[in-house]
Amino acid sequence: MRHPGTCAILPRNGTEEGPIRKAVLALADGFVQEGVGFGASAKAGGEVVFNTGMVGYPESITDPSYHGQILCQTYPLVGNYGVDPARFESEKPRIAGYIVSELCGRPSHATSVKTLDEWLRENGIPGIAGVDTRALTKKLRAGGVMPGLLLVSDGPINLAKVRREARAAPDPNVRDLVAEVATEEIRIYNPGARTTVVVIDCGVKMGIVRALAGRGVSVVRVPAATDAARILSFSPKGVVISNGPGDPKRLGATVLTVRRIMREGLPVFGICLGNQVLALAAGADTYKLKFGHRGQNQPCLEEGTKRCFITSQNHGYAVDTRTLPRDWVAWFRNANDGTNEGIRHRRRPFASVQFHPEACPGPTDTAFLFDRFLETLG
Repeated sequence: MRHPGTCAILPRNGTEEGPIRKAVLALADGFVQEGVGFGASAKAGGEVVFNTGMVGYPESITDPSYHGQILCQTYPLVGNYGVDPARFESEKPRIAGYIVSELCGRPSHATSVKTLDEWLRENGIPGIAGVDTRALTKKLRAGGVMPGLLLVSDGPINLAKVRREARAAPDPNVRDLVAEVATEEIRIYNPGARTTVVVIDCGVKMGIVRALAGRGVSVVRVPAATDAARILSFSPKGVVISNGPGDPKRLGATVLTVRRIMREGLPVFGICLGNQVLALAAGADTYKLKFGHRGQNQPCLEEGTKRCFITSQNHGYAVDTRTLPRDWVAWFRNANDGTNEGIRHRRRPFASVQFHPEACPGPTDTAFLFDRFLETLG
C-alpha cells in the first residue's frame, strides 16, 4: 500500500486495480512515442512545444497563450501538488494535450481539490505519461516545434493510422487563435478607482489583471478587435496589450488600434504577444522562433546596463530589432540566444516586454515594470 502522499501513475478509474489506457504521441515528421494515457480518452492535434519550468503546471495549462498547442513538461514529475483553482490563469485548461514523464496520481497539498488526471478528464483533454520527455525535447530543439497528434484510447491503437493523421495535422498558427480565447464582452475589475487602464485582451492571463488591479487602478478588459474609439471612450490613462497565442501578424485590426492609440499619446505597455503587436504597430517586423521560450528560467539583459533578470516566458514569435524605426530601441534581450525581449520608444511612453512581469508562475524580478508603467500615467 502506497502512502497517500506518494506518486503513482493511475488508470482512468482512479484505482490501481483498473485498466491502464494506452496513449500515443506522433509528430508530423513520423516521430512516435507510446505511453500511458490519462485525462480524457480523446484525440487532439496541435503544435507540440515544451516548457522547462519545475513548477506551475496549473498556471501553464490555463494560460491562453498555449491554446492550440500540445504541451510537453520537461520536469520529470508533474501533478504532485494537485489542482488548485486559485492558480488558474483563465477559466479552464487551454492546452490541446499534455505530455509528462511521470504523473503523480496521489497529490499531497492542502489546497488541492482534485488530481491532474481528474481535471484534464473533466475538460476533455488527453494526456500521455511514461514517455521520454527528454528525447522529445531534444528533438524539438533540434528540428523545431511542429504539429503533432496525441491519442488516448480505451482500446487498441492503430499506429500506422495515427502516423498518417499526424503527418496531415494542420498548423494551428494559421487560425485566428486570439479570437478563440479572448473575451467576447467588456469586463471591468476594481471599478470605482480613480485611474482607469484598458487591457486589450489577446488571451490575457489573470495574473496581469491582478497585478494592475492590485496597484489600485480600475482595469477595463476589452476584446482584441475593439477599435480605438471604443477604448478611448473609457477615458483611460493608459493601455496594456496582453499576451496571447499564435502569430501576431494575424492581428491586423489590433495593430491598427494600437497605432491609433499611440497617435493620441496615451502610455502603452505590451506584454509577450503585446510586445510583438506594439512592434508591428510601430512599423517593425516579427518572425517565428525555432522552438520558442517557455519556462520560468529565462535570463534577460537590460540593454545598456549590466543588469540581468530571471523571467517567466511563453512565446514562439519574436521581434526583429533590425527593422525597428529610428525612434525605437531594443530594451531587453535574451541572454541565452540574443533574441529581443522588449522594445521602447526613445521619447514617448510606449514600451513592451516579451516576458511576463507578473510571473504566475515564476520569479517576480520584473514586477517593478508595472510600477514604471503606472508612473507614466500622470
